[in-house]
Amino acid sequence: MWEWKNIYRGILMGASDVVPGVSGGTIAVVLGIYDRLIEAINGFFSREWKKHLKFLLPLGIGVGISILMLSKLIEWLFGHYPGPTEFFFLGLIIGVVPFLSHKADVKHNFTSRHYLIFLIGVVIVGSLAFFQANESEPMQNLTLATYVFLFFSGWIASSAMILPGISGSFILLIIGVYTTVIHGISELRIDIIAVVGLGVALGLIFMSKIINYFLEHHTSGTFALIIGFVIGSVFVIFPGLPESNLMWFVSGVTFIAGLLAAWLLGRVEYS
Repeated sequence: MWEWKNIYRGILMGASDVVPGVSGGTIAVVLGIYDRLIEAINGFFSREWKKHLKFLLPLGIGVGISILMLSKLIEWLFGHYPGPTEFFFLGLIIGVVPFLSHKADVKHNFTSRHYLIFLIGVVIVGSLAFFQANESEPMQNLTLATYVFLFFSGWIASSAMILPGISGSFILLIIGVYTTVIHGISELRIDIIAVVGLGVALGLIFMSKIINYFLEHHTSGTFALIIGFVIGSVFVIFPGLPESNLMWFVSGVTFIAGLLAAWLLGRVEYS
């Protein structure tokens, strides 16, 4: 059976993927489909490819719709109201931690080794907050070397996209191609979309096999690392304290809205 419900899930994941600092993998965790996503990508080239296609195609449609239709809105929100927007995503990310903890059964499955892995995950992602990502104007007069660079940028970013807590867009920002990719999508530059898209697709397939192995053979340790990644992303996204009473109020409202959104999505997806 085709899982057309995944279109709305893909829309949410796609909207997050255009935000530097927010991971589509994190949203997949919020929606309760992360392990199935990894399984579907990993098994797409197996004999059960039709079953996985029925899961992945609607999700991909939703992601595509979101990136094409909502990228401008997300850019506008971050351009005009960056603080409140980031506080919304902070609430969303923090709100997913209880669901992750419940899914991993932290109380019964975690040992001191798992808490150490958790801390390592926090440090790995949290340290990204110290990177200074200075973007330039979109690349012009693209050459073969530029296309190769964009391909591997997409590959690296996709490896981050599928990991909760690590933002593929933020990796593109660090590499220095974020504005080029976003501009290419906004202007429907087929060459840029195709090259980066191919890198993303191959990177997702490669990374999904690694994650699937660890989920199957080291489940608790993998969840410990994922939870660490998610919490570490809070340090990356945190925009600083609001500068006025009005912004304190607005940011507080959007933060609570993010927590509520995570709770509502969790109730819908996990019930």
